[in-house]
Amino acid sequence: MTDPISFASTEITGLIAGDAEEWDRTAALPLDLLRKLGADGRLCGQVPATYGGWGLDSAANGAYTAHVGSLCSSVRSVMTSQGMAAWTVERFGTPEQRSDFLPLLTGGELAAVGFSERGAGSDLAAMSTRVRRDGDTVVLDGHKVWVTAAHYADLLVLFGMFEDDGDSEGQEEGAVAVVVPASTRGVRIDRVPDPLGCRAAGHADITLDDVRVPLTHVLGGAALPLPLLVTTALAYGRMSVAWGSVGILRGCLTAAARHATVREQFGVPLGEHQLVARHLAELLVAEQTATRVCEHASRCWDEGSPDQVMATVLAKHISAGNAARGAATAVQVLASAGARDSHLVARAYRDAKLMEIIEGSNEICQLMLARHVLGSAA
Repeated sequence: MTDPISFASTEITGLIAGDAEEWDRTAALPLDLLRKLGADGRLCGQVPATYGGWGLDSAANGAYTAHVGSLCSSVRSVMTSQGMAAWTVERFGTPEQRSDFLPLLTGGELAAVGFSERGAGSDLAAMSTRVRRDGDTVVLDGHKVWVTAAHYADLLVLFGMFEDDGDSEGQEEGAVAVVVPASTRGVRIDRVPDPLGCRAAGHADITLDDVRVPLTHVLGGAALPLPLLVTTALAYGRMSVAWGSVGILRGCLTAAARHATVREQFGVPLGEHQLVARHLAELLVAEQTATRVCEHASRCWDEGSPDQVMATVLAKHISAGNAARGAATAVQVLASAGARDSHLVARAYRDAKLMEIIEGSNEICQLMLARHVLGSAA
C-alpha cells in the first residue's frame, strides 16, 4: 500500500473519533470494536498477507499508528500489544507456529505480551517467571505486571527463564517466549485499577500458577539468550510507541491551533498574542522533530540498516519526551477548556507521561544511547 494515510484516515476515524473521551472516562474499549479491528488486520499491520495481515513496511505502519494515536492512545496501545505479539511470533516462531498463531492475530483474537515483573521492570535479567519442561508440555509459574491489553486478551505471549527437565539432549537454559491461551487453568488476570494514562488499554497483572501448555507453544522450541529475545520483541514496541507519540503531538497541535484561532482575549484571537504563538511554534517543532526521527528509524527498519536498534531507541526517546512536553504545552494553551478530565489534551497529558516510561524509560534509553556513543568511540 503506497499511501498509508488514505487507508488509515477515513474508516478508522469513523470507528474511533467521538468516542475516545467516553472510553477514557469509563476505562473500557468496546470488545466488539477490538475484534473487528483485529479481524480486519488493523491491529498488526506488518503481518504478511500470507497470514491475513496487510504486509505493511515500518514506514506505512508507522503513519497508520500515528493516525490512530492522534485519535485514541488506548486503541493505539492495544495495537502496540497486538503488533508486538505478532512480531515475536514472526521472528522467533517456527513455520508451523507462524501458521498456527499469526492467522489468529489477524482474525479477531486479541493478544498481550508480558515482560515486566515487580522485581524486574527495566532489569529484565532479574525475571523470576520460570518455564519448566515436563515431557511434551511446559509449566509456567510467576507473575507479570502492567501487561497492556491483558484484560482483553485471548492469547498471552509470556517471557520467562527456561528450566529443562533433563530429558532433552543439547537443550540449554535461557529465556523463552511462550504462547499461553488466557483461558488456561492457573492463569489469573487482575485489572490494574485507575492507571494514570491510556486508561482504556486494559492494563492488568497476570499470575501464573502451575500453568501447563504444550511444548509446541514455546516459540522456536528452544531457549535463547535473554538480551536477544527481549530486545527483538521490545524493538517493535518502541517503534510503535514512538509513532504513537507523534500521533499525540499531532492531536495536541490541532486542538491548540483551533482553540487559539477561535478563543479571543483582549479583543484579538489568542494566537495573536506572542507568548501563545510561541507555544504553537514549539508544538510544531516538537511534532516535526518527532516525525522526522521516526521516519529515519522506519527507514532503518525497512532497509535492514545496522543502525536500526539505536535509531529505534532514539525515536522512542525523542518522540515520547516531545509528546510529554507538547501535551503540557497544549493544556497551557487551552487552559480551562482543556483542563476537563478526558478532554483530548487532558488525555494526552496523562497518556504521554506513560510513553516516557513504557518499553524502556527515558533513563534506560539514555543509557543505551550513551553506550552506543562509547562503543563507537572505542
